[in-house]
Amino acid sequence: MSKKKPKTPNNVIVQNKRARFDYELLDTFEAGVALHGWEVKSLRAGKAQLTDSYVLMKDGEAFLLGSQITPLGTVSTHYVTDPTRTRKLLLHRKELAKILAATQQKGQTCVCTQLYWKGHLIKARISLAQGKQSHDKRDTEKDRDWQRQKRRIMRDAVKQ
Repeated sequence: MSKKKPKTPNNVIVQNKRARFDYELLDTFEAGVALHGWEVKSLRAGKAQLTDSYVLMKDGEAFLLGSQITPLGTVSTHYVTDPTRTRKLLLHRKELAKILAATQQKGQTCVCTQLYWKGHLIKARISLAQGKQSHDKRDTEKDRDWQRQKRRIMRDAVKQ
């Protein structure tokens, strides 16, 4: 009798792969997201996009700008559905202070890299980031290609 591996649920709703390419991610935080009911339903259907999203600090609070959550067709007509509205991020005071201090430094910003489920709650993974130069991006691509090539070589060596 063979034992089946327990399935690990994929909790990730949407990722911002562009952020990893454009920025060097320094420090990550987990934040709650204040959402409306129709947004949660849309996220369950996977209708979200984080490509141009970033975190803005205003009056000691963090807000997610540029994220897009497309409303479902079944959303009630009496709701005003704004797909790109500003959403509040829920963080502890110490985390807010750390992000504010880091973003006031030259060259650092805060971007949202992932939305995921944690139980029945939706969380955002945000990261402090520093912009990459074009030569850094080329180095990242070269390293990724080399890792892929190494895996191919090892796979072919095991087959023989």
